[in-house]
Amino acid sequence: MSDNYNFFAMVNRMKYIDRWALMPNTQKENIAEHSHSVAVIAHALALIGKKEFGKNYDENRVAVLALYHDTTEVITGDMPTPVKYYNNDIKSVYKEIEAVAGQRLLSMLPDEYRADYEPMFEHSEEDRELWLLVKAADKISALIKCIEENRMGNREFDIALKAQEQKIAEIDIPEVKFFSEHFLKAYYLTLDEHTK
Repeated sequence: MSDNYNFFAMVNRMKYIDRWALMPNTQKENIAEHSHSVAVIAHALALIGKKEFGKNYDENRVAVLALYHDTTEVITGDMPTPVKYYNNDIKSVYKEIEAVAGQRLLSMLPDEYRADYEPMFEHSEEDRELWLLVKAADKISALIKCIEENRMGNREFDIALKAQEQKIAEIDIPEVKFFSEHFLKAYYLTLDEHTK
């Protein structure tokens, strides 16, 4: 085995990639922070699925998938959503770029570790339901960011907040509806309201 592999050092650079680049933020958010948020929420969604709906999710696996869901952005950067989804051609090309970035990151691991990390970069049918939870958690995390910015008086996020609320309302996954009904409202509260 060679002595030098760059994979984990590259993953560590997630903290340098800021999100919401086209909008002024009261609090910057990088993709490492965002990925932690998504992992926490995805883990919760999987547990909700098991405890409330009798699903057989692996909550630990979904949390790991979520931790790595934006890792390719250490190579590609965070492309703003209006650009990334402007049309199907751009969306398709960006998916190809992400795939190439994923392969490049995997090549930075020793051969005997690559198979363990491939599921984080190449979505398999086996993990399809878990990736749906990660995608939903990603949207919930974006909503939470909009709530936080809105609560701080940042009007730049007013339209984004309404759009994200609508997106969450339209997700037809029982775990998301349960999370929204029982946990999401707390994000609209102040610290004093949380602790009284």
